[in-house]
Amino acid sequence: QMQLVESGGGLVQAGGSLRLSCAASGRTFSTYHMGWFLQAPGKERESAAAITWSGAGTYYADSVKGRFTISRDNAKNTVYLQMNSLKPEDTAVYYCAKVGTWPTGYNYWGQGTQVTVSS
Repeated sequence: QMQLVESGGGLVQAGGSLRLSCAASGRTFSTYHMGWFLQAPGKERESAAAITWSGAGTYYADSVKGRFTISRDNAKNTVYLQMNSLKPEDTAVYYCAKVGTWPTGYNYWGQGTQVTVSS
């Protein structure tokens, strides 16, 4: 079973940036579409971005479009989420996930990393 370990979360001021990383175990990472979603306390899960297995295709939710960039390095078994122009409403736990049904049908995810944006 693939394991996903997120890192890079933290506390940042509004307008700042963070780069999340997700390290995956296993030799099949490069065959999977991957994505990021977030969940704030008391709120529904919200998709952020997804990337195809090759990196050639991406998807962004309207709420993050133009501010977040998803990328991957299959040689390092890692997927990234560069987050710029952060807003307080971006505060949530961010999860790296394997995409079963493109672009937001997640079927496996990690433990998450907390992102807090102060105003």
